[in-house]
Amino acid sequence: MNTRRQLGEFLQSRRSQLRPEDVGVTTYGGRRRVPGLRREELALLAGVSASYYSRLEQGQASNASPEVLEALAGALNLKEAERRHLHELAGGRRRGARRRPAPERVSPATRQLIATVGDVPAVVLGRYIDVLAWNPPGHALYAGHLAPDAPDTPRQRPNMARLLFLDAHTRDLYADWTAKARAVVANLRVATGHHPDDPLLAALLGELTVKSPEFATMWADYRVKAGGDAVYEMRHPLVGTMHVTQQTLRISDDQVVVAATTEPGSPSHAAMTLLIHNALTSRTPASQDPRHDAPVRT
Repeated sequence: MNTRRQLGEFLQSRRSQLRPEDVGVTTYGGRRRVPGLRREELALLAGVSASYYSRLEQGQASNASPEVLEALAGALNLKEAERRHLHELAGGRRRGARRRPAPERVSPATRQLIATVGDVPAVVLGRYIDVLAWNPPGHALYAGHLAPDAPDTPRQRPNMARLLFLDAHTRDLYADWTAKARAVVANLRVATGHHPDDPLLAALLGELTVKSPEFATMWADYRVKAGGDAVYEMRHPLVGTMHVTQQTLRISDDQVVVAATTEPGSPSHAAMTLLIHNALTSRTPASQDPRHDAPVRT
C-alpha cells in the first residue's frame, strides 16, 4: 500500500465532503464544478501554497511537517482519530515487501480475562479484525453458526469484516447493518495507517473490494474511526431483538477485547441472559473452558 497515494486520497475525500459554508468560504454564487472545497480554497484556509497542496493530493510531495499537517487538519475539521490517521499516513515510509507476519496469539492473561467475565459475551480481535478468541457467550452472540473452536486455527479464524460483508447470518444480526459496516470499515482504515506495508491486510482489503461492492463504496469514503462504544439493535435468531452496547477495550497495540452488555432490567437484558444461559449449559466439557489454548497449526 502506497502511503503517499493513501495520503492524497484521504485529503481529497475529506475536502470533497466539506461545503464552503461549513468553513466560512464565500462562493459568490454560480455553479461549482467539483463537490466540496476547491484545492486552492483549502490551501488558503490552511496557510499553504495551492501548488504544494496539489502535490500532496497527487502523491508527489513528502515530508510534510507536523505544523502543516495540523493546519490541514484544522482546515478540514478533522476529528481526533482522523488527525492521528493523517499524521500516520504522512509519516509512513515505503519499506518494500515485508515477510508474511507470524500468526497472532492471545496471551494467557487475556484468555483469563474473557473467561472471568464468562457471563458477558466477549471476543478478542486482532490487527485485521480476526477473531483470536471468544468466550462461549461471545461465540453464541456473534457467530453461533460457526464452530466454537474456529479461532484456534490461524488459517481458519473468522474475520469480522468478512462475516459482516460476506456472511448472511452476520448481516441479519444487525437491524442497521450499514451503521455497523461503516464502523468496521473505519476501523480497518485506522489499521492501514498503523500497518501500511502489511501484505495480509492488503490481501484482506483486496478480497473485500472484489467480493463486496458495498465494501468498495464504503472504503472509498475514507472514514476513520478508532474503537469506542456503540449501541446496536441486534436480531438474534435464538432470542430475538436486543439493544446491545459493544464496548472496546484495548489490551495491546494490535488487540482489543469487545464486550457486549445490555441495560439491566430491560427486555434486552432478559434476552441476553437467556442466550448466555443457553450458551453455558449447551457447551461440551472439552470446549467449555475458553482459557484452553489450542496449539497453533501452521
